[in-house]
Amino acid sequence: MAVIAAFVLNAGLNFVLGIAIARMLGPADFGRFALATAGAVVLNTLLFEWLRLSATRFYSARVREAEPWIRRGLDRAYACIALALFAAAAVCAGLGIVVNPTPEGRLVMTAGTMVAGIGIGLFDYHAALARARFIGGAYLRLVVWKNALAFVLMAGTAWLFPQPVWVLIAGGVSQFLAVLPMRKVLGDRDLGHVSLLSPGQVRKTLRLFAVYGLPLIAANAVYQIMPFLNRAVIAGTAGFAEAGYFALAADLGSRAFSTLGAALDLLLFQIAVQAEEHHGREAAETQVSRNLAIVVALLLPCATGYWAVTPALQALIVPEEFRGPFAGYTDLLIPGLLCLSIMNFALNPVFQIRRRTSPVVAAALLGLAVNGIGLVLLPRMIGPQGVAVAQTLGLATAVVVLGLRALTGSARLRLPGRDLALTAGACLIMVLAVLPFRGLEPALALPTCVAAGVLVYGALVWFLDIAGLRSIARERFPKRMPATVR
Repeated sequence: MAVIAAFVLNAGLNFVLGIAIARMLGPADFGRFALATAGAVVLNTLLFEWLRLSATRFYSARVREAEPWIRRGLDRAYACIALALFAAAAVCAGLGIVVNPTPEGRLVMTAGTMVAGIGIGLFDYHAALARARFIGGAYLRLVVWKNALAFVLMAGTAWLFPQPVWVLIAGGVSQFLAVLPMRKVLGDRDLGHVSLLSPGQVRKTLRLFAVYGLPLIAANAVYQIMPFLNRAVIAGTAGFAEAGYFALAADLGSRAFSTLGAALDLLLFQIAVQAEEHHGREAAETQVSRNLAIVVALLLPCATGYWAVTPALQALIVPEEFRGPFAGYTDLLIPGLLCLSIMNFALNPVFQIRRRTSPVVAAALLGLAVNGIGLVLLPRMIGPQGVAVAQTLGLATAVVVLGLRALTGSARLRLPGRDLALTAGACLIMVLAVLPFRGLEPALALPTCVAAGVLVYGALVWFLDIAGLRSIARERFPKRMPATVR
């Protein structure tokens, strides 16, 4: 429960922080900030993501005691890469001061992007360690520290020094500082035999991480390059202000989906790993199939609900200069963001458990190709909105390809067809129930749509036991439910 609480808190504060920064920077500077932030995410994916993935797959409380070279290899790899990237950032900053000593200079912005990438990587790595050891309380404290420091430093910097590069650097520093109070809790220094490990063991461990993680890194990098490329195309053809409109819609939407999906993944994937560790591969595959049903049963209503409340959100919380384009871009991006979340949190685990992650790369590359074709054709036909359509088509193509690979062939996953059909039907009923309230005054439409959607979908989930969620709730809270309900 602490992990779920951490993600709810993280989602809420990130949402508010994104709105606050957009309001203080304005569309053009927010477009520059969003483009650089996307670059920082790409850097993090290319350089550090393999360590995070390896921590969640190979590290655990048992491994911490029995195979300490796993953690030592992770720590050493992160330290080397972070130091190299920081040195590159220092060189870029120095050259930027000489060549173009302004906050908007490309070299200075590149240096800020590198600093932000280091901070993101450090935080994600330590969050993965807490996840792998099932230390929910430590994970919650880590997220609280990160969000508190990010809000103070990033919002404060945007207020005092409204330049994208300073906000970027403040974001990287906030994530670095958030880890410091948790180093003792998440560290392995109390294991005295760690220092006796041979260099050969460390090298062997790093090779294991690379073989496992590189295909996933390649796929994740493609999915991060896609929005980076799309924002760059909009900035180049329609200006940074239009890129800012696109970025705010994409960032808020992706945070809504990725936060919920990652919260589920934190719990469900580790359960599948434990099933494999204790009961074998077949038990893990069965658990992954159950996980897929749960992920879809929670993400699909999230997507339809987010679409239903977008007009009210735009009127109530989106800065005035972003209104209009925000809703237009959001409607076009939602299907693609849903596809991306299903890939990351429902389909990718199938191949992670099997340690055969090359299909993930193939699906990502095909999706990127479709996105690229869309970038060439669609903006000429329908304007900047064509970039959003291209991104959605690319992500939809990737999820279809990856789904076919997971669900066909001799090693196909058993599809939870009943639960998926019931989820789709329940979401349709929920949309029909919510539609009459969508046109109300925004202050009334938002709570009414949320309440109606939760009541209708929640009731259908309970009575039909969609994805076994009712059974899970009964097992988790047996003493808190009335006897008539149980």
